[in-house]
Amino acid sequence: MFARRLHIESIDTEGKAHPCPIRWIDSFSMRNFTNDAIFDDTLPVTDGVLEAGYRVPLDRLQTAMQDWFRRKNYIGPEEQIRISEPA
Repeated sequence: MFARRLHIESIDTEGKAHPCPIRWIDSFSMRNFTNDAIFDDTLPVTDGVLEAGYRVPLDRLQTAMQDWFRRKNYIGPEEQIRISEPA
């Protein structure tokens, strides 16, 4: 549906990457939670995969998603989120 297919992973404290569950990604993607129209062009697809339009800035998405996952206690304070766009 959207032009970009992004991989969303959580990086644990040991540095291991795990695909984020779709329920986490879906929770973030609902505008009534993020309250930011820039993320309207996102569509959760499956665990670890989010489709997005070109107007979605990856750095801002990563920061907002990581903050949301921490507030929801999906990840701990030392864990990170990595967003990549495969070639």
